This record gives sequence, structure tokens and C-alpha cells, in this order.
Amino acid sequence: MEFKSEIRLSKVNDLLEKVQKRSYGKYLLKISLEKARAFKEKSITFDFPVTAIVGVNGGGKTTVLGAAACAYKTVKPSLFFAKSGRFDSSMQNWKFEYELIDKEIKKSDSIRRIAKFARSKWSREWKVEGEKERVVAVFGVSRTVPANERPELKQCASNTFDVAPESIDEISSGVAKAVASILDKDISAFSFLRVDTRGRVTLLAGQTSGGDSYSEFHFGAGESSIIRMAIKLETIPENSLVLIEEIENGLHPVATVRMVEYLIDLAIRRKIQVIFTTHSNDALKPLPDQAIWAVANGSLYQGKLDIGSLRAISGQIDSQLVVFVEDIFAKTWVEEILRSLPGVAMDAVSVHAMEGDGTAVTVHRGRKLDPSVSQPSVCLIDGDSKQHESVTDSIHRLPGQSPESYIYDKVIEKLDDISGELAVALLRPYEEEAKVADIVRSVRNTNRDPYVLYSQVGKKLGFIPEARVREAFISLWARTFKDEVQAIIQPFLNKIPLENTQERIAR
Repeated sequence: MEFKSEIRLSKVNDLLEKVQKRSYGKYLLKISLEKARAFKEKSITFDFPVTAIVGVNGGGKTTVLGAAACAYKTVKPSLFFAKSGRFDSSMQNWKFEYELIDKEIKKSDSIRRIAKFARSKWSREWKVEGEKERVVAVFGVSRTVPANERPELKQCASNTFDVAPESIDEISSGVAKAVASILDKDISAFSFLRVDTRGRVTLLAGQTSGGDSYSEFHFGAGESSIIRMAIKLETIPENSLVLIEEIENGLHPVATVRMVEYLIDLAIRRKIQVIFTTHSNDALKPLPDQAIWAVANGSLYQGKLDIGSLRAISGQIDSQLVVFVEDIFAKTWVEEILRSLPGVAMDAVSVHAMEGDGTAVTVHRGRKLDPSVSQPSVCLIDGDSKQHESVTDSIHRLPGQSPESYIYDKVIEKLDDISGELAVALLRPYEEEAKVADIVRSVRNTNRDPYVLYSQVGKKLGFIPEARVREAFISLWARTFKDEVQAIIQPFLNKIPLENTQERIAR
């Protein structure tokens, strides 16, 4: 089922426009990572106020997050980039350049800053007279450490523990609403205990529906983390910067999606900017393409790349051939092409949808230039792509202008011969072949957008899932147009892995 966010598209577009028009009091627009770990002369822009940094372990997500933190004096660089004597000599000459908005300094233009590490220390000399530094809130992975493993709460784990009534704060309605939207849990009767006189040590207390009380020692780690984050975020000053490591940590996939939607809502209500790292594909679902940056092998890619794609980019897969395509339809098409060939080792091939032709080509070219990646890759772009084919770079074009309409129209060409097969593939009785054929032709006659051809057929046949309809058409095309299958795979035939190395694909 296609994901549908609870954040309206109009709200998303409003936020994109707000960044484009630079309508913030304080906002981090861009970071140029001149040098830092695997990054050299790479840039990242923050085109949406909630930005996801996705990548595999060790890919560089935290480096980007730390670079963002170093743009403001309120965060010490050592929080992200601690130096351990001679064992961290690679930090020498690290440098970040920033473009940001701060209307207290410049009302009508962005400002530039530089942070660099030289001579064993960080240099960030940019304090302006009267400047009010931006508030930066950092939520690290330690936020999900259970209460019974946190040293500062040991004093609370005893039969005699108590606090005075004036040190007990009720959870505000705003926080309760926020937590309910993420965890689907009512915490309106919960409270927040200030354990020490300065309020640095705190403990949460809950209450069951029956009125029984229980402490944070009996909370789930994810539950505790979300409540504490919501308490902070609902009171943080407007135009603050929020940095979150591994947003999905301790959360169910559904709660992860809701958490990101909550952050988008906060960006609307409180004008905050959020940057978070993640390994979760679910965390990316509510975000527009412009809000997602993938990191791999010292490179940055903007757009929706899932974790599987990133493993392919960095060579962290067992595949003997990696294929990059534009979207999920092309992925289904190419996978069916390979399955229709005799002897192909399908478990040794991985096909990845890149959500755009530019991303597919950029990722493919970058991967080919990486000497640490040994598996060959191929890029297949759609017929209407503005990207250029290149035999040398293994970039090839699929037939037709639009893959969706090409497959559909090819099946219609042979519909008189294959309508029965199509009916069965579409979960209808063979005897309904005439009805199915009429619907297929009718949809084509009235369709204005090829991207919805298959969903339209599915609805007319009784709400058959679009994916099922798409797969039925593609499978029939592959069986019916074998010459076209061969023409598509011919440019990279020698790269396709076989179950038996002695077996050859029929030419």
C-alpha cells in the first residue's frame, strides 16, 4: 500500500517555499565540508526544515550532524569530534564552511562562517557584538539508555526515595498531545520529578488506567526517550536547531514515521530546524525528496535512497551485479526481464530504484569511481530521461518514452491473443477475458497520466492492488516480446551472473 503522510502536501510545500524565500530568523542553509574524515570538498544544503541524513554504519552521518553543530558556539565541537592524542591525527586541517541566516546580524542577506581544526584546537571566531546565539538542542543515542542503567538515577532506586510536592511537575497538555500522536499512549496523568535542587537530575512517573503509579524504571526505553524529547521540544525557543542521532532508536517503525511527522509539525508551529540521522527507511516516508541526504564513501546524494541502495553504493552487498534505475516501476520491469532469462542467478543481482534519473546516474558514476567497490554496476534510465547514455560508463536507455505506457501499449498490441492470460494474472476467471480486455482498452482511451494506468485498471476490476496489475502486465510483456528482452540486456549481457558459469544466456 502506498504511504500517505498525515502532513498535508500543501504544508510541505509551504515549508519548502519558506526556506527558498529565506523567511527564517535563524536557519542553517548550507555546509561545505572542505575536509572531515572521508569528506573532501562536499556540500549539503538544507532545503526543508526537517532534514534526514541516511546511511550505513560508518558512512559519515554523524560527521554531517557534528558539522552542523559546530556552526554555533552553543555546542562544543568535542561533543562530536573529540581528539584522542596522536590517535586522531587525521583531524588536522578539518574545515567546515557555512551559509546561514541570522537576521539579528543581517536582515536581508545570509552570512558566512568557518569552523576549522588546526594546531590541535578548534577555531570559531565569529562572535558579533550584541549577537544572541542560536539555541541548539542535541539528542544523542544515549537518550534511550534505560533508567536503571543511568548512574545519575541510582539514588532514585530505593524504597525510601521521594521528592517534595513542589518538585513534581505535571506533564503539560502540549507534551501529552505530542506523545499521544507518536506513541498512541495517554500520558496526561504522568509527572516529571526534579530529583536535585538544580533540576539537572529528573525522573518520570507514570500512571496506569487503573490509577496505579509506576516510575521511569518501568518505562520502555523508547517511551522514556520520546516523553523527554517532547518536554524539551515543546518549550524550545522558536528558530532553534535540533540535532537527533538515530531517530528510530527504540521506536517501532510506525512510531518512527509519526515522530518525523511530529517534527514537521513542530517546524510549522515553532519555526524550528531539525537535522537527524537514521538507518530507517520508515523515517524517510513523510519527507519530500529535497529533505533527504544519503551519505556513502565520502559522497553526499540528495533524494530518497533506501538503505539497500546505500549498501550497493558502498559495496556492502554480496551481489555480483548492481543495477540502478529511476523508480519502482523500472525496478519491477528490470527484475522481470532478468527472471525471464534462463540460468540467471537472481540472488546475485540487486536492482535499486533511485527515485530520479539524475540520482541514478550520479550514484552509478560515483560508485564506478570508488576503487573500494569491486562489483560491476549498470544504470538503466527511462526513455524520456534527459541524462545521456554512455556505453563506456554502462548507462543505457530503456525503450519507449514512459516505461508505464510502453509496457501497457505493448500488451494492448497482443491483447486479442493474451487477454485470457491477463485475466488470470489479474485474479479474474479466464472466462472474463473479454471484460478485462474492454477495461484495459477503455482505461487507455481515457487516461491522461501514464503513471496511474495500472491503478485505474485495478479499481475497475474490483480494487486489485496496483502492484499486482503492474506485475501482471510486465510479466506478460516479458513472455510475449522475447526479442525486446534480449535487446534490452544485450549491452550488459556479459555482466549478468549465471547459476552455472558454463551456461550461456540464449542470444
